[in-house]
Amino acid sequence: MDQPLNTAPAAMSEAALIDGLKRGEDAAFAALLRQHGNYLYRVALRITRNETEAGEALQEALIGTFRSIRTFEARSSLKTWLHRLVVNSALMRLRVIERKGEVSIDELDPPMDEERDEPTWRFAESVEAALTRDSVRAAVTRAIDQLPEQYRILIVLRDIEGYDTREAAELLGDTEGNVKVRLHRARGALKRLLEPLYRGEAL
Repeated sequence: MDQPLNTAPAAMSEAALIDGLKRGEDAAFAALLRQHGNYLYRVALRITRNETEAGEALQEALIGTFRSIRTFEARSSLKTWLHRLVVNSALMRLRVIERKGEVSIDELDPPMDEERDEPTWRFAESVEAALTRDSVRAAVTRAIDQLPEQYRILIVLRDIEGYDTREAAELLGDTEGNVKVRLHRARGALKRLLEPLYRGEAL
């Protein structure tokens, strides 16, 4: 019996995809969406935490791709370049989102040991490691969402999307020093929000 044909379009190589995009070929843009669209949407959603805004950010990033692809010099991979475009678009969308359910960062600073000037509790693993465990990922995501916007976005950029401090500062239009200070507070606040989880309590 004849085997059924695989009618799914084959993935384009990166070189062919870039060449097609620079030529303005519809097939290349369709391939870009097919190969990278879902990934880019998830990136936008992690930043905006809003499906509508994530869709808008993705659309704006794709428009940016269309406008600037001819200047792409392949110094990084196409995926990395697209990632930065969608992150920039998502960060701009945040300016029009009214965040709800946030708490003051001051309320989340860990209680300090007055003699040792450090948190009075410890974790057996880092928040970054916790994010890899399915059993706690949802709780970690909820805790991240409670952080004030400027602190939440640093956790997303540094600990989830993998940008270094210099890159995060560049994306946010801020200094590396300010980013380091806010990131330190953000991680401390997140750990305090997750303290019940590490004590075996429900969040």
